[in-house]
Amino acid sequence: MTTAADDARRCALALLSSLDEHQRRLVRGDLADSDFRQWTYLPGDRPGLSMEHLTDAQHALAVELLRSAHSSEGGDLAVGAVEVERVRRELATGSPPDGDRYWMRVLGNPSDELPWGWRINGHHLAVHVVVAPGGTTITPHFVGSEPAVVPSGPHAGRRILGPEEDLARELATGLDPHQRAVGISADVAPDDILTRADPVADPSLLPEGIGRDLLRPAQQRLLDQLVQRYLNRAPASYAQACWRQAEAAGLDQIRFAWAGPTALGEGHYYCIRAPEFLIEYDNTQDDANHAHSVWRHLRHDWGADLLRDHYARRHQAM
Repeated sequence: MTTAADDARRCALALLSSLDEHQRRLVRGDLADSDFRQWTYLPGDRPGLSMEHLTDAQHALAVELLRSAHSSEGGDLAVGAVEVERVRRELATGSPPDGDRYWMRVLGNPSDELPWGWRINGHHLAVHVVVAPGGTTITPHFVGSEPAVVPSGPHAGRRILGPEEDLARELATGLDPHQRAVGISADVAPDDILTRADPVADPSLLPEGIGRDLLRPAQQRLLDQLVQRYLNRAPASYAQACWRQAEAAGLDQIRFAWAGPTALGEGHYYCIRAPEFLIEYDNTQDDANHAHSVWRHLRHDWGADLLRDHYARRHQAM
């Protein structure tokens, strides 16, 4: 059975070998680049190789690389963000787009021995992968959807972030008055995620919310399902490791906060804080039909712990 690192290496090498010299110059980078941690989920051009002008075969390889960073369900979600973006562009222009405006970078050389990585970034999709001998990381991980509900066509009614919204709303609406006083942080939701595209996620920006220890067992199960919905974007081994870290830190340290009305169709926001990670979701723009979601790992974003461990071991060996 191949690992996530093996799949990423194979897919990256296949993509690189398909490119011409000009495309390789655009796609190549290094983990030490000064802009490594600069990212955004807003529309606009990015550094790197655009998927917009790839051949069909190259585009298929890029999608395979994207899926390699995810579980099957996570891969469907990431590809779904690209598909919904096509809907948005067609709604805005009246005609289907010619290509996908997402930019890819391969950082370093795909290798068994040295750290390397890759990233894909564009409107409403940002995935940052670092691969090292000690493992693989995929955060910051951002997925958005505009529209949040596809209005027409063969995928009418599609909600790629539907479970992320529905589980959280069920939890928020089920809070009793005492729990609501702690778990509902504001009557009006913020207009976006609070950490935005910060290179380093700051948990102190988020409302404190209600601790898992103050929830009833059924509510705790809902919160756990919601957390695992985000962690399960990653391959199973990484998702399970992240959950074990949360268990080791103490599941009762997980906190949940909701802002805005809990009624369907109203602008809303929620966040989840834990010692190891944070999660944010908002759906406030365009009459609550424009959703954002982000998963940040407070130690593993940008592969920080992997790279720190690799270079420490390398230094000790010298």
